[in-house]
Amino acid sequence: MALVVQKYGGTSVGSTERIKIVADRVARARAKGDKLVVVVSAMAGETNRLFALANELSEDPSARETDVLVATGEQVSAALLAIRLRALRYPTVSFLAYQLKIVTDSRHGGARIQSIDADRLHAALNAGNIAVVAGYQGISPEGDITTLGRGASDLTAVALAAVLKADACEIYTDVDGVYTADPNICPKARRLDRISYDEMMEMAGLGAKVLQLRSVELARRYNVPLVVRSSFAENGVGTLVSQEEKSMEEVLVSGVTLDHNQSKITLTGVADRPGLAAKIFGPIANAGIVVDMIIQNASADGRTDLTFTVPRPDLRRALDLVNTVATEVGSAGVRYEDQVAKVSIVGIGMRTHAGVAAKMFEVLATEAINIEMIATSEIKVSVVVNAKYGELAMRALHDAFLGDGANPLPQA
Repeated sequence: MALVVQKYGGTSVGSTERIKIVADRVARARAKGDKLVVVVSAMAGETNRLFALANELSEDPSARETDVLVATGEQVSAALLAIRLRALRYPTVSFLAYQLKIVTDSRHGGARIQSIDADRLHAALNAGNIAVVAGYQGISPEGDITTLGRGASDLTAVALAAVLKADACEIYTDVDGVYTADPNICPKARRLDRISYDEMMEMAGLGAKVLQLRSVELARRYNVPLVVRSSFAENGVGTLVSQEEKSMEEVLVSGVTLDHNQSKITLTGVADRPGLAAKIFGPIANAGIVVDMIIQNASADGRTDLTFTVPRPDLRRALDLVNTVATEVGSAGVRYEDQVAKVSIVGIGMRTHAGVAAKMFEVLATEAINIEMIATSEIKVSVVVNAKYGELAMRALHDAFLGDGANPLPQA
């Protein structure tokens, strides 16, 4: 008898008809003898609707009360699925975060899980029940409802799988696995049979929307194998996300990602002296704004330009902070582009192959796409380009590295 954690996203439980289909899938798994914990997201669009209601009543709604509000979306889904499974004669009990003591820190809107008490889950499973758990939510040490961040029902599922030492963690979504690129942009994109945690983390952090980044980080830490499948296909194989294996290094590039949600800020003519970066990025970090790529030009006459990217929704807040700091650091001015695109290639095979970045730059040059910024790691190369060329760059790189008959590097 296997212990399996399944997670169903918002589109999978987006209506009562979809919930019936999910219940049928869960029932078939239970009929095979598996112990099942099922984590659910809010019904598609519900979280956005709840946020919108809060914003109609306040320009700056309380973070605590917003968490109380938006956590109800998952509560509804969990109760509805449990009701349906019981109607199918399967003993089922639903749980909210406070009932399982999914304890987080006190940060509202992006809390981090600190501990989970699995006793009630074990008791429910041992009594023959299917356990349905509301994802996305936790409880602070003070007893307040918290939420884990957008898309964090994945995180709930992985955390429960780790605590329960589950045999499998299955993530059901509206796609049938992880693809080499977004199929809506690259028609030639293909599903990957498997991908390493490191590759999946890079892809999730670079714009791929299949899995939430923090859930992949947690899965890697506790060695929880993830299988991404479609809830809309009956017998899809999906994609396995697991530990890196030697055979994976044979694939040079596993995927190409595109992130349109970026803006670029440049401080010009800044005095090049110790402590510059701390003065600029300290206030930004304290405001909870994530800085992605940073480039500092070579100093000329003791002055330099400093360029960095931030998520587009945070641009205005970041600019306010930068404009305040600019005078303190003696900047000649502040420029920004509100729409840039970050295009990346990812693959663990890049660790042992030279010339990948050069090939990437050659492909973009052939398409007359100018590179504005570059960042690299062992298994990825990212470039920032003008937003209007983002999709073209993605398709060109996918064809070059992953297309039929692709020859990504010159032969020795």
